[in-house]
Amino acid sequence: MINLAGRDILHSWGKYAFTGLGLGLLIGVTLSMAGIYRGMVDDGKALLGNSGADLWVVQQDTLGPYAEPSSLRDDLYRSLLGLPGVQRAANVTYLTMQVRHADQDTRVMVVGMQPGQPGAPRYLIAGRQIERAHYEAVADIKTGFQLGERIRIRRQDYTVVGLTRRMVSASGDPMLFIPLRDAQEAQFLKDSDALHNERARLRANPALNRPGLPGLVESLARAQESSHTVNAVLVQTAPGWDAEAVAGDIRRWKHLQAYTQAQMEEVLIVKLIATSARQIGVFLVILAVVSAAIVSFIIYTMTLGKLREIAVLKLIGARNRTIAAMILQEALGLGLIGFVVGKSVATLWAPYFPKYVLLEPGDAVRGFAAVLLICALASTLAIRTALRVDPATAIGG
Repeated sequence: MINLAGRDILHSWGKYAFTGLGLGLLIGVTLSMAGIYRGMVDDGKALLGNSGADLWVVQQDTLGPYAEPSSLRDDLYRSLLGLPGVQRAANVTYLTMQVRHADQDTRVMVVGMQPGQPGAPRYLIAGRQIERAHYEAVADIKTGFQLGERIRIRRQDYTVVGLTRRMVSASGDPMLFIPLRDAQEAQFLKDSDALHNERARLRANPALNRPGLPGLVESLARAQESSHTVNAVLVQTAPGWDAEAVAGDIRRWKHLQAYTQAQMEEVLIVKLIATSARQIGVFLVILAVVSAAIVSFIIYTMTLGKLREIAVLKLIGARNRTIAAMILQEALGLGLIGFVVGKSVATLWAPYFPKYVLLEPGDAVRGFAAVLLICALASTLAIRTALRVDPATAIGG
């Protein structure tokens, strides 16, 4: 049986090899799609792990700073520090935007944080942490920024003083850390024209601009122009305290939403990337169907080309089991070649994807089993055709 299959493959090795190569590229795309999904999940987990928080305190009835907008007053963290079980609490803001760099726009998540507090970069690969209250930044290396480089965010220039790695948002955008006050200004402060128009509206309001209340309009304008808003408060619980118990106290007494790490992970993975996961799943099904169709067509074509030889085998007493095993072995060999090619190209081109691609060994094992199963199922048409061949055709031709 092995010799029969091997000789048949050698007889049409060109078609067989090129089919295996084409199938391998499809398998490589399939493994890459699975790796993209794994990378999205890993990005979400990295985002939570790098924050250094046990609890995320956000606006009530929202899903948090990553999935939905959240707005809190920046003095709220002081009241949280007075709760039992709260060791540290720090304000943080998140703003996804385009930053101009080297004559092109780089999409980043700007993180406003307090140095040394939850939300700050936990480690650096070069440079130093932010030490000044304004105009310094720490960037993920994926941004392409260099130490000492000056970048512009809104109306201010910032100097990159440190570099970090794998600090990304849930969507894979690299993070850029700046002082909290600067981030509040960049996110919430209006531009000059908008401020001018807002002051004009206040002066035109007779209920505010009354003769007996001088300076009221200016005071209201200054209050509106100052930014005292953050997106979330990151909380670290004291040793020995249950995070869910502390979160329950925050929900009950502060009328805020508090998420534990497990709950925030569910928000990011189950809710935020659910649509992308379903889309990737549809692509995987389509690629599996296309792969099965290619294998089925090639094996069926090879079988049609040797129907007379199969009839001769039957005439000399070869069993149906032997013929079926020969065809199955050809299909499985095609799948083996395709998987080796696919795994190789997926590993080679994964670093060049814009998003992080995580190729897990478990996915490779499951993919290999799926490829063999698809090839086995795809060979059934050719096997049925071969088993219906009449041995008499070997004589009558």
